[in-house]
Amino acid sequence: MALIALKRIVKAGFINFKRNGSISWAAVLQVVNTLAIIATILLLQAVLHSALTQIKDKVDVVIYFTKEASEDKIMAIKSSLEKLPEVAQVTYTSAEEELRLFRERHSNDYPTIQALDEIKENPLLANLNVRAKEIGQYESIANFMKSDNALVLSSSSIVDKVNYYQNKKVIDRLNTIISGAQEFGFLLTLYFILSSIIITFNMIRLTIFISKEEIGVMRLVGASKMHVRGPFMIEGAIYGGVATLITVILFWPATAWLGRNMTGFLGINMYDYYASNFLQIFAILLLSGIILGVISSFLAARKYLNK
Repeated sequence: MALIALKRIVKAGFINFKRNGSISWAAVLQVVNTLAIIATILLLQAVLHSALTQIKDKVDVVIYFTKEASEDKIMAIKSSLEKLPEVAQVTYTSAEEELRLFRERHSNDYPTIQALDEIKENPLLANLNVRAKEIGQYESIANFMKSDNALVLSSSSIVDKVNYYQNKKVIDRLNTIISGAQEFGFLLTLYFILSSIIITFNMIRLTIFISKEEIGVMRLVGASKMHVRGPFMIEGAIYGGVATLITVILFWPATAWLGRNMTGFLGINMYDYYASNFLQIFAILLLSGIILGVISSFLAARKYLNK
């Protein structure tokens, strides 16, 4: 009996969707607007994550040592740094290796190479390149380098400078931009979700008003509230399902265009990302759409039935 009742409720929901025509499609388009915003934010998060990864690969802390620093003492600091839980990698570059790399980078810059030859000594310093596991951990590494056990191995410091504070502004600005973008995306999504619920709520109320005589008869013959409310909740779920299909179809050519024309600017091929994560994005949009439709329908039907 329960299965038969469920089939009747589902069938009535599809009948309502088809019968209401333009009202149903107006509700679907409103849900499409909301799902499009959600999909856009999912894609923007991928862009932000890609940008963050690229910048994380470029951000580091370089510790430059004085010319008097022996390699044994530098390697002792390297060993101490590698024991820190925040540190992902520490790379040592001697002054001679730094000079060789500098000459390679400026091999076509004759005035620079000539000036370097005239100095007749190596002006570059040995250094340790430190990469943290997370951007926010560089400050603790820099603070470690300020501590006595790291800097003072005998009576004087062998560290010439630490470039963390030149990079700190870039790191802080990046974190601020990402946090701001995520907060804005959340607020924008919340706004469209609320507006979608309100509009769909009113659409369902309109369909209930159109069907008021039929609902009145059902209540007179003793139909339960679920039998009356169920078809409208199914109708709301249909809104979400149809809206999801429309949204993913619209985003397919949109991401293809972005992939062809904006990959260099965005730092990620949006079409490849959309295609490779299609099932996950589809599931998120479908779940969001159905929940929006069902909640709106439930609230509208309950308001009417409680009158």
